[in-house]
Amino acid sequence: MTDVAPPPTNLQTFADRLKVLAEPKRLLIIHLLMEGMQCNCELGDALQMASNLVSHHLRILREAGFVEVERDSFDARWVYYSLNRDTLDELGEAFGLFFDPARIKPRRLTCGPQAAYLNPEVSHV
Repeated sequence: MTDVAPPPTNLQTFADRLKVLAEPKRLLIIHLLMEGMQCNCELGDALQMASNLVSHHLRILREAGFVEVERDSFDARWVYYSLNRDTLDELGEAFGLFFDPARIKPRRLTCGPQAAYLNPEVSHV
């Protein structure tokens, strides 16, 4: 068995974050929050979704570290949501490292008829 280089990022963390983002409404919420901090009602209006459904998606995004919450300083009943830049930076870096085309290497001839021809000691039949 050949040695396999370790992946350039923590695959479990990467996969968990990608699972959270695999829901189109959550991606749309992130897209809207790229415009700046917003409250649940602004997001609900833009998405044409009930506030409880928007809250559900925001909770998942918050638990995954994508969204930060800030209460209004005058009236704590109002909650505003913004993106966690550190999490976005980490995801962007992980995505770039994992899917970097420079990581693609040429095929190693370790099996098949060409490998047996070029390396007689290899016998995978």
